[in-house]
Amino acid sequence: MKKLIISIGLLGILFTGNVFAQTETSGRTEYRLTHQKSTELKHTKLKVNFDYAKEQMNGEEWLTAAPYFYPSDSLVLDAKAMLIHEVALDKNGTKTPLKYEYKGDKLTISLDKTYNRNQDYTVYIKYTARPNEVKTQGSAAITEAKGLYFVNAQGKDADKPTQIWTQGETEASSAWFPTVDKPNQKTTEEIYMTVPDKYVTLSNGIMKSSTKEANGMRTDHWVMDKKHAPYLFFMGVGDYAVVKDKWRNIPVDYYVEKEYEPYAKQIFGNTPEMMEFFSKKLNYDYPWAKYAQITARDYVSGAMENTTATLHQQSAQQKPGDLIDENKWEDVISHELFHHWFGDLVTAESWSNLTVNESFANYSEYLWNEYKYGKDFADYTLMKAAEGYFRDPSNVSKDLVRFNYHSQEDMFDGVSYNKGGSTLHMLRNYLGDDAFFAGLNDYLKTNEYGTGEAQQLRLSLEKVSGKDLTWFFNQWYYGSGHPKVSSTMTFEPVKKQVTVTVSQDQVGASFQFPLAIDVYENGKASRKNVWVSAKEKNTFTFPVSKNPELVNINADGVLLGEFTDTKTPEQYAMQYTGSKEFLSRYRAVENAAESAAKSPVSLKTLVAALKDPNFRIRMKALSGLDLSKSDQAKSALAEVEKMAANDPKTLVQGAAISALAKTKDKKYLPLFEKGMNAVSNSVKASSLTGISALDPARVVALADKIDLEGASDDLIAELLPVIVKNKIEKQMPAIASTAAFYPFLKFQNPELGSAAEEGFNWIMNSDNLKATENVTKVLTQVKSQIGENPQAKMMIVQILKDGLAKKMAVLKANPSSPTINQQVDLINKAIEAYK
Repeated sequence: MKKLIISIGLLGILFTGNVFAQTETSGRTEYRLTHQKSTELKHTKLKVNFDYAKEQMNGEEWLTAAPYFYPSDSLVLDAKAMLIHEVALDKNGTKTPLKYEYKGDKLTISLDKTYNRNQDYTVYIKYTARPNEVKTQGSAAITEAKGLYFVNAQGKDADKPTQIWTQGETEASSAWFPTVDKPNQKTTEEIYMTVPDKYVTLSNGIMKSSTKEANGMRTDHWVMDKKHAPYLFFMGVGDYAVVKDKWRNIPVDYYVEKEYEPYAKQIFGNTPEMMEFFSKKLNYDYPWAKYAQITARDYVSGAMENTTATLHQQSAQQKPGDLIDENKWEDVISHELFHHWFGDLVTAESWSNLTVNESFANYSEYLWNEYKYGKDFADYTLMKAAEGYFRDPSNVSKDLVRFNYHSQEDMFDGVSYNKGGSTLHMLRNYLGDDAFFAGLNDYLKTNEYGTGEAQQLRLSLEKVSGKDLTWFFNQWYYGSGHPKVSSTMTFEPVKKQVTVTVSQDQVGASFQFPLAIDVYENGKASRKNVWVSAKEKNTFTFPVSKNPELVNINADGVLLGEFTDTKTPEQYAMQYTGSKEFLSRYRAVENAAESAAKSPVSLKTLVAALKDPNFRIRMKALSGLDLSKSDQAKSALAEVEKMAANDPKTLVQGAAISALAKTKDKKYLPLFEKGMNAVSNSVKASSLTGISALDPARVVALADKIDLEGASDDLIAELLPVIVKNKIEKQMPAIASTAAFYPFLKFQNPELGSAAEEGFNWIMNSDNLKATENVTKVLTQVKSQIGENPQAKMMIVQILKDGLAKKMAVLKANPSSPTINQQVDLINKAIEAYK
């Protein structure tokens, strides 16, 4: 599962800056036992067809099971909001009715006799799934829990395709078929899906047959012959283009809306190489018969690793203007693929142990980027993940393995993902690559097609490495928080020694960890690898020839912690020029960007960073420049002009053009005009911003050249003021999801917040159904992410009420408008959702 991300951290200041903040919806928690297995599922056979008018599914199920260990005369299944029509024992096609009780989303079936362990029986159930009747609420990670979703089922929205898709995690598969809906169950499956012949289908495993039926229908038979968990069952139906690819002899398919068919391989085309890389890295070949990826409209999360059939939200679909800048979905693609080892092959035996699924998927993003693009690129991924963890103060009190939680949905947070990925990076660094990956291989082979937990991971790593890792797991998996580190340096000129004191300043227990310290003499760094014991202060003495100019703690960026630095601009400049590590260089440039206006040394660091081999550092340097100031223009203008014209990364070109736009110098107008003809949306957006400042009359006509459907948050933030100022109505829906959060934006960026407020008022004073839909959709989605934060709820409800008042005035002035009433209804429904 890759979590749903709400636009540009819009909840940042008020909700702690993280979309995972406030996910625990109540202060009440309880100890969560692993689900007791009284039944062992063996095989699940389904025959289904869909009622598009009622948004329901007609189902027949043949469930083969046996008592897990102790004899049993009953079967208890999860079955949410269903109509149960028939329950029978099936013996070789002969059905014998069975007594059953259906109450509280539990189907309790009395079997015909007491069965013993390994004595299989098959129960037949005829039912109707009614997903819109499901009462289970969503969460921050997965905003709804209906299990089965109909999109534009009656085809009333001409701008939206008709689709059906399922979402099982955490325990929502039981909304579309009766099952034991727990992660420690595993079963083979087969599904017969009867659909209109014009649609394609996707499910787990391999399609064994496709049979034409009467009345323009077709039945596809999908078979999964290897066991996997019920929450990973999947069905997808829609009018998709299917783009074929392969890895070795395994089919690899990409299901996209037909508009995106020409770009499918640009989006997903690295998948076979990822499969090869992960297979070799783990020394365990991709374990399934096929791999497909499908996109979905109105998806309730980011992406989901359904076995052999990963589901992505529609944001995965990108066009050349986005892809030339950056395939923003590539990390998600690697994340969901890696789950096919960690999550699908070996599944967390309880939601408390979600780390053995999600922490690995999070870290796979690092592994892929390191392999494909280099360590610097990967270290940026690690840095951003750590920042996501730190932004939510509530994360510090949560263990990585958590047996106490309010809801299993609360496990999908910045601890299970971000901190967990960083923890694996520290573990890899401590053990070394050979032992780490050999340990992962042992964990997979020992637990394949079964379940696992963190202790089993520890045992595999200990078995391979010979090291006792109890201290590491107690500290990072079964404990909470992280080190808060500060340091001091004392030079002894007679002994020619420097003593570095490393202090841990966090509340609670001290940590132990390896630490990389760089000691700088004459501008050159010497790496010292030390062991920090679990105490408040540790001291280390190193021989030196002179008083060091700088001591850089956590120089390799491996340790997950907070570090207090009191470095001067001169020391940061030395850190930038003297370090080969990405994080050390980035932090130096980050500091320089903040102080360039008052420090010539910092400005010099920024100018040097414009030529950094890492494009993220070049972009950070550009963001810190103000070329309207003469000293900065004198130092950097010539280089920025070169970057705007021909930097190898279009994102950097766009950032350079933005830097030049701040000068408001008309000599750059031809550059901006040329930029409007670029493929890159980043270059176009920055160029449009420059033209807006110099020749605003041309903006409306030129804005049509930028396709903002699915655009990145940064791109929307760049263009929102231009779109609002010039009232470019075509782009109104594109800015709506950002404008909806204008009060929160004001906390972070008052200038952008004011433009967003103007944009929100513009939308609410207009008759634009799509823009209003986008506003209400995002404000409703965020409800599950803010939990019980009363201030947040109050602010969002007030936003909606203000919008409603404006929209009612529009209705009064235009009572014959066919869409204003729809917009009023949308806003009222969003307000109702917060009651």
